[in-house]
Parts: sequence; structure tokens; C-alpha cells
Amino acid sequence: MQAEQIQSLIENVIADADVSVTIDGSHAHLDVVSDAFEGLNAVKRQQLVYGALQALIASGELHAVHMKTKTRAEQAAKA
Repeated sequence: MQAEQIQSLIENVIADADVSVTIDGSHAHLDVVSDAFEGLNAVKRQQLVYGALQALIASGELHAVHMKTKTRAEQAAKA
């Protein structure tokens, strides 16, 4: 499993996403920024990301995912 593979899978589902991926064994740490998250609660945001990674999780290749999801406005407010 490569960070680029995970990034690509997420970007294919969330077209405007900026994705940062760090791999630690079978664990992935994600920062995903997208306006697609606007109006969604944390659970719905995570469901979007998990949907993109479904095949890797089902195969056991990806065991755990830790993620931060933000809209562009939320990201800008933190800067």
C-alpha cells in the first residue's frame, strides 16, 4: 500500500480534495481538505473518505485510518 494509492482513491471520490497521507505499517493518517465537506457533520465526512478506501479496508491491506477532515474555510481559519 502506497500513500499515493490512497491519495488517488480519495481524490477520485472527492474531486476537489487536498489529501495528505502518512503510512505507518497498515495504518494510514489522513488530512483531507475539501469543500465537499461543507454542511456535513464529522461522521458524514468520514463516511465519504471510508467509501473511497473500502476495497483496501475489506482486503485487510489497510487496518486503521486516522483522519482529519476540514472544509477549505475551516483550514484557512486555522492558518
